[in-house]
Amino acid sequence: MDSMNSPESAEYERRVAARFASFDQDGNGWIDREDFSTAAAALLSEFDTTARCDKGQALYAGAEALWQGLAGIADVDGDQRVTRQEFVGGALKRLRDRTTGFTEIARPFLHAAFAVADTAGVGTVSVPDAERALRALGVSPGVAADVAVTLDEDADGRITEPDAVAAFTAYFTTMP
Repeated sequence: MDSMNSPESAEYERRVAARFASFDQDGNGWIDREDFSTAAAALLSEFDTTARCDKGQALYAGAEALWQGLAGIADVDGDQRVTRQEFVGGALKRLRDRTTGFTEIARPFLHAAFAVADTAGVGTVSVPDAERALRALGVSPGVAADVAVTLDEDADGRITEPDAVAAFTAYFTTMP
């Protein structure tokens, strides 16, 4: 990026905004604990799973762990909110340098989300269920469909948890 007005800079800003919006579930301009609770509730609702069952409790615990990890990385001023500026300035740079750390922060949520979306109970998620999960988490329908198909690397109609974790980590730790 040679200049702030370069096409590369504009593309970088667009991609960072999309990543930020992925976490900012309510669109209020910052990421906070409530965004993670909202994501968990939406996923549970989509798959008709109660918050009180083991899967629901695991999902909320994973959402809290993901929030705590992100806040620890990016909430520079300690106000329990991650602004877009904090996300761009801190989170992406730190996440890029700590991909393994981010994977460990995200793993409890992803594991629990995977368990909720595994409607067949076979340890993998069908492509249609992955698409449902992504849409419930706020991904637009067209993008959700494309991502779900892409995650099915061997085209057998099922997605493995390691593949989903790797894709999630890559999305948030790879600089645009």
